[in-house]
Parts: sequence; C-alpha cells; structure tokens
Amino acid sequence: MSELWAQLGSILATIMFVYAIIERFLPPSFRDSLQIHTQKVMNLLYPYIQITFHEFSGERLKRSEAYTFIQTYLSENSSQLAKRLKAEVIKDSQNPLVLSIDDDEEVTDEFQGVKLWWAAIKIETSSHGFSSFSNYKRYYKLTFHKKHRDLITISYIKHVLKEGKEIALKNRQRKLYTNNPSSGWYGYKQSKWSHIVFEHPATFETLAMEKKKKEEVIKDLLKFRNGKDYYAKIGKAWKRGYLLYGPPGTGKSTMIAAMANFMNYDVYDLELTAVKDNTELRKLLIETSSKAIIVVEDIDCSLDFTSQRKINKNEKNEEDELLMEQKDYYQRKKDEEESNSKSSKVTLSGLLNFIDGIWSACGGERIIIFTTNFVEKLDPALIRTGRMDKHVELSYCCFEAFKVLVKNYLDIDSHDLFDEIGDLLEVVNMTPADVAENLMPKSVNEDVETSLKNLIKALEKKKMEKQQEEDKDCVETVEDVKENGYIV
Repeated sequence: MSELWAQLGSILATIMFVYAIIERFLPPSFRDSLQIHTQKVMNLLYPYIQITFHEFSGERLKRSEAYTFIQTYLSENSSQLAKRLKAEVIKDSQNPLVLSIDDDEEVTDEFQGVKLWWAAIKIETSSHGFSSFSNYKRYYKLTFHKKHRDLITISYIKHVLKEGKEIALKNRQRKLYTNNPSSGWYGYKQSKWSHIVFEHPATFETLAMEKKKKEEVIKDLLKFRNGKDYYAKIGKAWKRGYLLYGPPGTGKSTMIAAMANFMNYDVYDLELTAVKDNTELRKLLIETSSKAIIVVEDIDCSLDFTSQRKINKNEKNEEDELLMEQKDYYQRKKDEEESNSKSSKVTLSGLLNFIDGIWSACGGERIIIFTTNFVEKLDPALIRTGRMDKHVELSYCCFEAFKVLVKNYLDIDSHDLFDEIGDLLEVVNMTPADVAENLMPKSVNEDVETSLKNLIKALEKKKMEKQQEEDKDCVETVEDVKENGYIV
C-alpha cells in the first residue's frame, strides 16, 4: 500500500512539474491550443454533460425565473435527500420557511428511469468599486449521461420548470388588490394597484347555496381552468365572465371568495369610480396578472351605464317601479358614489372593450365577475353571452342552503325543528345572511335548540309581516275598485 501511495505521489508531482513548465516557458497561443485539445480528449473520456442555470441572467439585474423554479422544484422533490440544507423566509408564501439544498451540496433525481445529479454551486467573484451586488454568484449545475441528451434537454428541463412554477403558485400567498385613485401622474415604478393578503375563509363547502347550482359552478370553473388548449383551438382569449345577481345578503361576495380559494387565484377589486377614463382602465387591465379574478361589485351603482341607451316608455315604467321597491338601498349607494362618478369618464364602450376587446387578450386565465342587485337595470350589451358567459342567481335561503348554514354555525346535521323551519322557508323570503345571524349563538351558554327557535321566531315574524302587507294590498285594491264604481 505504501508503494502504491509513493507511485501516486510521484505521478502527481510529475504532472505538476510539467504543468509549471508549460505555464512558464510555452507561449500563450500554444497553451490555449493545448488546452483545447486536452479538453477534447477529456470530453471523449468523460461521458457526462453539464448544464448550468445561473441565479442572475443578462446583466444580473434580474433574478432568473428558471433558477427560481429549479430551486422550488428541488426544495419540494429532492431536499429530503440532502444532508446539508439552508432555511429561507420567503415573502408572500403560505409556507414562509422554506428548506432548500445548501451551497456546494449535490442531490440526485430520476426522470423516466434516468438518473441525474443537481448541485448548488457558489463561487467567489472579484467585486469592483462599491457595487451593490455580493462578491459571489450562485448557479445550479445539472449533470447527466450524454446518451440521454435529447430526453433531458427536450422533456426533463421543461418538466422541472413547469412543476416548479406550479409549486410556487400553489404555495404563494394569495392577494386582494384594489386600484389606486387616479391622480394624473404616478411616481417612479408606483403601481396602479395596491394589495393586502387575501385571507377570506369561504369555500364551496361552507357556501349557503343549492347543491345542484353549486356543483354546476364548480364544474364550470374546472372546465375553464383546464381549457387553455381548447380556448387556443377556438381562437378565444382564455377568460370567462360571471354575472352574480340577487337581493342584498344572498352571498355574492362570499361566492367570489369561495371561487378565489377554489381556483387559487388573486382577486382584483376594481373600483370604477376611481378610474379617470378608458385609457386608465386599459392600463389597469395590463397590470393585472394571470390566474386572477377581476371583480366589479354593484356594477349598476358604479357608473351610470344603464342610462346610456334609449329605452321605451314601458321599460321606463318598469324601471321606475323597480327603483321604488329598492329605493333605500339604491339611493344610499348612489349618494355614496355620486361625487366620485362625476369625475370618472369611463364609458360603456370602454368597459365593453375592457371585458372582451383586443386588450382583454393581453393575459390568460382570468375570470371577470360583475355583481348586481338589479339585473334588469343593466344594459343588455354588458351582460350578453361572450362577456358575462354564465349568469348565477343567488336568491333567498332555501332548505338546502339552511342545512349548510346550520352545519357551519351549530355543527349539526339534523334536528326535530328542521321540518318546521323548512316549511317556513318555503313561504318566507329570508336571505342567507339573515338566517346566519339568527343561527349564531348570542352567548356562550346558548344551546342548539335555542338558536333554532330564534330562527323560527324571526321567520314567523316575517311571515306575519308578509300576511299583513298582502291584507293591506287587498284592502287598497277593494277600495280602489269601489271608488271607481265597479262595485255597488
């Protein structure tokens, strides 16, 4: 063994001596040529290929997306095999503490039976002046056998980047955006949207809605999410419009939150009265991301889109009657937005182009949602198929919706009082919000039966008020008939 080590040491010493002679006495051109030929010989003997993915691309002013996706992929799939890990706090992530392989650590991966090696490399670099960059650089090195070159370069790398992107989207913290008021100018890199973390807990499981209608919406969302190739095939932008309509308190905003949680999308709450004009509206659209829900709540109250087209006398009378029925709510919303809407020059045409014009195709996988309490007041062009593709009515609480609410609030599936409540809900119009408020225990000691009886009392009160209103209308009708001489 000692002789073997002595021979090995002699060989290494000879190599070092030859290398020193070459560096000292041979001209640079000859050394470069020798190095090239040596590399060719090594390539023939070394059967592996290496690909590097640097942390910063171009002029190192921007972090490489490929590097980020590879880091995410390895953290999810291969970090458990590494002996040395590093922990990082990732902003805007559901899992803020992320473990990844440490510098100069190597892990293995397998793809279609082929073994590969990933190494995280960190090397020192010389810094010049007072550069803001650190004096080192990082990159990932992928090593594989050269006979698998096509498989790795064509399929595997694409697979890694795609899966890394999907993992990053799944783990990211969803955000709720709102547009900043138009001020005529914007500071350096000031965004037109501001955001907070979206933490609404609503899901389709807790949404008070008819089961059949709920399943229909879920199927439609799944079809949209998986329809990228289909939309490209038929030549349409990858987007879908939803119109949610119904009385106040029927769960329109809650349904939007449930859709966002189900699809794992960000939410952009667009306040039209804060938009200066149509050009500003397009700029807001451009700055929205893919995998997003763009919401305009109470579209009938946002701007005066309903009066931009002529309507006949009969339609005007119907509109006036509807307005009188909902006067308190509608007038309150109009007063609240009146001052802002005067300064906004967004037109119906501008909004229609925002929904399905040329600019609507500037990003993919978007859902646009309008909500309204008075669907009859909206311009037909605004809610036609192709703009608002699916109309979902959210109405008063039915027995199916009640069972969801009672499960949410009282954690029960059945009770002796359910039949009585079901009978009352068939004849009384009460919104899910009102039903939930009556089910909610008013004190720590309040039991299930007391909460159900509180709901029954509220339903019976509304039933009595409804009967009194019907009796009053009947009396007024009879008196009107007598006054006009139809009854002697």
